[in-house]
Amino acid sequence: MSDTFLYTTPLDPRAKPLIDELIVEYDSRYGNYFSEEGAAAEMNRYPAEAFAPPHGGNFVLLIRNGETIGGGAFKHYDDQTAEFKRIWTRSDLRRQGLARKVLFELEAQAARQGYSRVYLTTGFRQPEAVGLYLANGYTALFDVETDPEVYKTLPFEKNISHLVATLAFLAEVPPPQAASHA
Repeated sequence: MSDTFLYTTPLDPRAKPLIDELIVEYDSRYGNYFSEEGAAAEMNRYPAEAFAPPHGGNFVLLIRNGETIGGGAFKHYDDQTAEFKRIWTRSDLRRQGLARKVLFELEAQAARQGYSRVYLTTGFRQPEAVGLYLANGYTALFDVETDPEVYKTLPFEKNISHLVATLAFLAEVPPPQAASHA
């Protein structure tokens, strides 16, 4: 079983099953709570270009044995901040750490693109997402003791400047030289 990341676009046909499942999931949790058009309107709120270089974003799929099993994206929020969107794993493959894998890959890619901070929001009916972010170093920008429905959307942030520094250091370190047997 080999999982690989593929950087592409939300328009890639390999992304469609994942996006379609995400729309169904959002609709089942929220219905038309946020919009009369439901989740499809939310999913199409941003143009695909927002999630691609050179516009400051990126879009990644997690592929296993040729099948898309997870993914996520980010877009430019401000010069220091990437806004993460749509971190998702196939529903039949949950509880395997795939969302965390996608989250860490997005953080690394955001750092490679020069961002030092991540901002994201999740919906109040997504306790799994809240747990994922809190367990992985994100700071809730809301009172976690209050009923989340009061807020509707739940914002988080994380400083990733340590990743920027680590990646810069690794880029400067030459690869190990093979031993010479002259």
